[in-house]
Amino acid sequence: MAKLLLKKSYRRDNLKEVHFKDLWGSFGIFTTMRVLGKPPKIFLYKEHLNNLIKSLKFYNLNQKKLKKDLVTLIKHFLVTNISYDHLLRVACNKNFISISLRKRHKPNNKFYLQLFNYKRVDPHLKNLKYKKILKQLNKYDTKKNDVALFSNNNFLETCTSNLLFIRGNDIYSPSKNIYKGITYKYFNKKIKIKNKNISIKEIDKYSEILLLGSGKGVTSVFKIPSLFWKRKNNKIYFKLNKIYKKGLSK
Repeated sequence: MAKLLLKKSYRRDNLKEVHFKDLWGSFGIFTTMRVLGKPPKIFLYKEHLNNLIKSLKFYNLNQKKLKKDLVTLIKHFLVTNISYDHLLRVACNKNFISISLRKRHKPNNKFYLQLFNYKRVDPHLKNLKYKKILKQLNKYDTKKNDVALFSNNNFLETCTSNLLFIRGNDIYSPSKNIYKGITYKYFNKKIKIKNKNISIKEIDKYSEILLLGSGKGVTSVFKIPSLFWKRKNNKIYFKLNKIYKKGLSK
């Protein structure tokens, strides 16, 4: 489990602070945002908040002024005298708002994918039904590994990120039963991403595999040990990482 540097929970009805609750396993939604710099800037802040509210509405968990309350809590949570490269997690269920901060660790150059036959509950939402996923992640050093979920022999997403598969100059994403995250949507406006089923049995057709996410940024997979797959080049990675770094600097 990642070490939390700061963590707070509040009642939704009056914003009174209570003993911290991580809310994992409860009926609710969360989002993870990358915080950078001094004073702090949250990358794609509006997009994360709007998507959180939209998802809460889908679960009938939104309420009047919730977005305004979240902005207020986040503003007071972050301070101006720290140089950040951290991940800020905001989670909401019916009764509580929980906010936590952890250091972002840069993924290792030799980054591995492990496999887990599992499809998330309501995969189109970033919901809090994550205990099985956290159990898998806790088996590995997450600076060097992520866990790729698959179902019916098709790749879905990882426990933390979206997956892109590169064949020639074409960029593919799994088409069903995934959550299209904010970083994914950011890139989908800048590059052409084709949607299709990505079969485990056909993995050797792809020269690169990339992760996109708030924590992983753009990460190139070095190997999938259980499938004997190894990346062949880093051409598209360098292209997308350049776009990402430009976005962070704005």
